[in-house]
Amino acid sequence: MAVTDQPVSFLQRRTVGERHVPRGPSTRAVRARVHMAMAVFALVYMAIGGRLIMLGMSEESKSASYISAQDSVAASRPDLLDRNGQILATDIKTASLFAEPRKILDVDEALEGIASVLPELGTDAVRRRLASNAGFIWLKRELTPRQRQQIHDLGIPGIGFLEENSRFYPGGPTAGHIVGSVNVDNQGISGMELAVDRAWLGDLRELGFASDRSMEPVQLSVDLRVQHVVRDELVKALERYRAIAGVGIILDAETGEVVAMSSLPDFDPNDRAQALEKDRMNRASGGVFEMGSVFKGFTVAMALDSGKVTMSDSFDATRPLRVGGRTISDFHGKGRILSIPEIFNYSSNIGTAKMMLAAGVDTQKEFLERLGLTSRLKTDLPEVATPLLPPKWNELAAITISFGHGISVTPLQTAVATAALMNGGRLIPPTFMPRSREEADKLAKQVVSPQTSEIMRYLFRLNVLSGSGRRAEVPGYMVGGKTGTAEKIENGRYVSNKRRNSFLSAFPMDKPRYVVLVVLDEPKPEREGIGATAGLNTAPVTSAIIRRVAPMLGVLPKFGDKTETVSISY
Repeated sequence: MAVTDQPVSFLQRRTVGERHVPRGPSTRAVRARVHMAMAVFALVYMAIGGRLIMLGMSEESKSASYISAQDSVAASRPDLLDRNGQILATDIKTASLFAEPRKILDVDEALEGIASVLPELGTDAVRRRLASNAGFIWLKRELTPRQRQQIHDLGIPGIGFLEENSRFYPGGPTAGHIVGSVNVDNQGISGMELAVDRAWLGDLRELGFASDRSMEPVQLSVDLRVQHVVRDELVKALERYRAIAGVGIILDAETGEVVAMSSLPDFDPNDRAQALEKDRMNRASGGVFEMGSVFKGFTVAMALDSGKVTMSDSFDATRPLRVGGRTISDFHGKGRILSIPEIFNYSSNIGTAKMMLAAGVDTQKEFLERLGLTSRLKTDLPEVATPLLPPKWNELAAITISFGHGISVTPLQTAVATAALMNGGRLIPPTFMPRSREEADKLAKQVVSPQTSEIMRYLFRLNVLSGSGRRAEVPGYMVGGKTGTAEKIENGRYVSNKRRNSFLSAFPMDKPRYVVLVVLDEPKPEREGIGATAGLNTAPVTSAIIRRVAPMLGVLPKFGDKTETVSISY
């Protein structure tokens, strides 16, 4: 065969020189190989997916706990402000320590490192938790920045931090019983913190709308400046008279707003453990006590308002009164017939009891019910105690109640009822929230006549001018008030050497705006040779408080004849 230079076609090349050129793979073979490759890749991906599922299942408990923890720590609270916008409580960011035991490589090493910063966690119980198969556990909530940094520097695997909201109270114990406190999850457990939760914040949190969001602040009726003064004077009084406890309250008689309320010993809400101590209870609204002779004001008002006793009447206090096997006598008896102002000024038990008997036992009971002194006080603050009443309201019980024994009420309750005697006879529910006069007028209930209120203002002022309350006088501010001393009960019997003294007052008496109540528990004589009566301790404490707070509250002093007495018409 001759060789030419002509191009050889594809078909010709298959036989040129009688050489065999192999054919390519068939379509079926190619498809098989492709399918095999796809199957291999599918198996690989399935293996990877299965492994991921297994890993996810192994971390399921941890993830659920972690997410739950994040949800719980994210809850925020509104700021609490005083009536002038000063911060009483606010949220700050803090770190909390947690562990993921499954990720801890060496439990002993981890425990040793943590305990070097937080010794209280170096226990066998914590070691068992770290050695468990749990996915997530809390170790300590609310670390200080220094503690967080020290633990972070240890670099322990499986140990981490969550940032959460924590409550901070700039004023510390100043308004502790009013503001209250929260638990470790930032939920209110006492005071106005709990009141806000009950009013609306708790529902908002349950719906998931309180997670780390800013909220409108909540303003209270408390004046932080006035609150500081009341607490400061109580602290001084407890030291000066060696008393075991004290209460101070300032109430707006025209609106029912609690401007200040202090109970000592108090607690710092930044240290929750203090709030659990028994002696630090809120005595102002959460404790009930026999208030002693300050109750005589209610008896006089009751008798006059009933119309069965008038200011021109007088009662024989020549000798003690015998009732039900008991003898009622006066502390400093005058041994003669006393007029109504004298009974009040000399704090005569005999005269007060006879005045009550003239009005009647049923009248007394109805009157105290009208003033809200026989039922639990209704207000914003959760810590409010229920009065203790006599098992039988008979004549003997009514006589002892007339001068403040045999019935136990809260100091706040006493101040609220007194405000009604001072403001023209209107009982206004107390509040720890701002309230206007228009709002107060809608809530007010007329419980005594304006004329009775006018007489009570006169008697209160007279007692400071010439009675047992002389040491409560503050020049220019026309203070009026009534002293009270109640023997304490131990083992069912009155103890003569343990007393609870009080001074119940209002100012300025020509038009009372504020009611002030001071109570000292077991005060001692300031020095040897003198007594420890209310006129010698609670009255001067009241004077010191009013002298300091009156300018803050915008009450201008008045000097001249008008500051001496309050005129009445009867």
